Order: sequence, then structure tokens, then C-alpha cells
Amino acid sequence: MAIKVIAQRRELKIGNKPGKRFIMRPELYSPIQEKKVFAEAATHSGISAGVIKAAWDAAGEVIRTWATEGHSVPLPGLGTMRFGVRSKAVENLEDVKTGLISVRRIIFTPNVDVKDELKNTSIQITCLDEDGKVLKRVTSGDSGDIEDPDQPSNGGNTGGNTGGNTGGGGNHNEPIGD
Repeated sequence: MAIKVIAQRRELKIGNKPGKRFIMRPELYSPIQEKKVFAEAATHSGISAGVIKAAWDAAGEVIRTWATEGHSVPLPGLGTMRFGVRSKAVENLEDVKTGLISVRRIIFTPNVDVKDELKNTSIQITCLDEDGKVLKRVTSGDSGDIEDPDQPSNGGNTGGNTGGNTGGGGNHNEPIGD
């Protein structure tokens, strides 16, 4: 199993170094239907797909309710999720208002098992020219570092987020090389 990435050469006309650069993006996969997930879980557990769906629906209700009450909610086997906001900072109390909030966020923090799975999964990069012609393929030899939304050392933005550092910094479509 590998994560597939496309690196396609594009003409960049803005920024401090215009010119042709390879820009990476994940290869888009087709979405898996919900019923297929329940059927697969039923096969692995010996519990009927209908019972699994009913339990999942009930868990979803509980997760939404607790998250909207401000809790960080465990997603068993996956990690935790919570809601947050990105907002502007102000100096004066009288300037605090809801208009400072620029976006509401869903923050997911994977557990150690999910992080380890990602770290140990290879990445296959297919390099394409501007017309989509394959130039080469490479398989990752990187360290497998994982961005952690709860750790400030990963380019996260601590300003204006509720619940501490929620990550999300950086442009994840940066050109290769520069």
C-alpha cells in the first residue's frame, strides 16, 4: 500500500521566483461508499452491517453533541476531534466581538497507531510535464515525519485558535526544489 502523489510541472507567474516548477498534489482517489465501509467492518467483526451502522450513527450523534459543547472527543481507533476557530487578535476588551472569527474549524488529532501507519506507508510520486506525460516515478525515502496539530514545532499557527495550537500552517502545494 502506498500514498500516490502527482508532481506536475507548471508555469508560476507570481512570487519572487517565477518560472517552471514541479508542484505536488495528492492523486485523487474515488470516495468509498458508506455501505461498503459497514460491510467490510461486518466481515472483520462478525457483527451484522446493520448493527454496525446503527452503532456508528449513534456514536456520530454523541460525537457531534459533545464536540459542539466544547469537548475534545475520542474517535476510538483513530484519534480525537474537536471544534475550534481561527480569529484575529485584538488588544482591547471592547474590540472583542464575533466578527473577529474568520473561520470555524474541525481539528483532528490522530492517535499513535494512525500516525505510525502513515509514517510507515511509502509515498509514490509520479512526475508529469505540463501536458500530463509521465517523466519519472519515485518512491519515498523520506523520514516519514508526521505533522501534529497539537505541537507548535510543525509550522502551526498559534494565534487566534481556541484550545491551543491547532496547526494548519504552511502551503502544502509548495514547488519541489526551491
